[in-house]
Amino acid sequence: MAEKMAILGEGDSVLAFKACGIDAYYASEREEAKDLLRKLAKQYTIIFITEKLAGQMDDLLKKFNQSAYPIILPVPSGSNSDGYARAKLKERMEKALGVDILFNKDREEK
Repeated sequence: MAEKMAILGEGDSVLAFKACGIDAYYASEREEAKDLLRKLAKQYTIIFITEKLAGQMDDLLKKFNQSAYPIILPVPSGSNSDGYARAKLKERMEKALGVDILFNKDREEK
């Protein structure tokens, strides 16, 4: 599998990624996004997905996370972030490293 990257999201939230040369795919509904993600998983090594869509298909993302590739990373989508992307990134980093290096509460309180 070639090291290709894509973003899956709704509306204008994928434009910044597209400007950086990442292939952009749009979906506005859960089922449409799930079908598209399954197709993208066969072509891309890294897939970013906006947290709004990711939160709607957490069950499918858990299945993908059981294998090494593709790496699927939720990203915040604008100022409406609900914290889903941050929580998933924290979870993945803790699993990979065995320690919380990103969001240590002791550092935040200082």
